[in-house]
Amino acid sequence: MATDWEQLEKDSAKAAEHANEETDYILAGKISSLTRMTDEEVKELFPKPADVKKLAELMKIVKSTEDRNEKINKIIERSEEFGNVIVTLLDKFI
Repeated sequence: MATDWEQLEKDSAKAAEHANEETDYILAGKISSLTRMTDEEVKELFPKPADVKKLAELMKIVKSTEDRNEKINKIIERSEEFGNVIVTLLDKFI
């Protein structure tokens, strides 16, 4: 099953605009459906909707069909945006 990254990005942007408790559940559900994390783990790691949106954007880059170097360059270009997300994920898994 192919992931519709554009739809995920649209859903994330829409959810981040509302920035309330319901938003947290929507975003956590979207992310947890694409990862091995549960909704609760996503909400615990990324309590701010903006951080969940950044996670979705990072996941979109990582799972794109671009070659590895292009992915790395895109992540480096946005490293200040993704830094907190990357550190949070590594802290969880290390």
